[in-house]
Amino acid sequence: MEAKWGVVIVAAGRGTRMGKQESKQYLRLSDKPILVHTLELFNRLGFVDEIALVVGEDDIERCRMWVGEYGLSKVSAVLSGGSERQHSVARGLRVLESEWVMVHDGVRPLVTEAAVASCCRVALEKGAAVLAVPVKDTIKQVDAAGVIVSTPDRRSLWAIQTPQAFRRVMLLEAHERAAEEGFLGTDDAMVVERMGAPVAVAEGDYTNIKITTPDDLPYAEFLLEQRRGGGASNGRGELGG
Repeated sequence: MEAKWGVVIVAAGRGTRMGKQESKQYLRLSDKPILVHTLELFNRLGFVDEIALVVGEDDIERCRMWVGEYGLSKVSAVLSGGSERQHSVARGLRVLESEWVMVHDGVRPLVTEAAVASCCRVALEKGAAVLAVPVKDTIKQVDAAGVIVSTPDRRSLWAIQTPQAFRRVMLLEAHERAAEEGFLGTDDAMVVERMGAPVAVAEGDYTNIKITTPDDLPYAEFLLEQRRGGGASNGRGELGG
């Protein structure tokens, strides 16, 4: 497969669950900021042509400095985000030119090259795809009073991750329509689904964690050290079979 991809890395949030003044994407994971680990992975993928990094207005300059410092040659734009994640993604999409795009959370630095390539392959085949993993636990739906109202079949439930992959014009249209109609979704697949377009699942890895709370950081350090010691394969970052 010869498709070339653009990537929107979303890192404009200022999450409070980490309990620190510094935004979580700029905390250090081993030897460098979490966000840099994420950018480096996509920067080395042979099928990625361009990366749009969306950050907070006050963080643009330091992120541009890191682009040079860490040799992130595929980062074509560093721009400020909107008031919601959805708005930030739309801004990133508008500065890309690739036919196909991925959207990825800046605080998911441990996704593997093989998983990213798998997501892209499924998107090229089906039109749109998301990385996901089967839910391990029994899930209960609970009402406002705290009473269980249903137990969905676990076999039909998947925990959704990023990246999520789409044809760029379709995703941009979905975001523009959502903005016009005042709709806010929890991920990019949701804004595409509401247009009636099918989105397929590509099975990912449970280690593709989103670093959100203080407990996540030492676990991410452990996973990173395992990989550096040869405990996990990152694949070759290729789309071919």
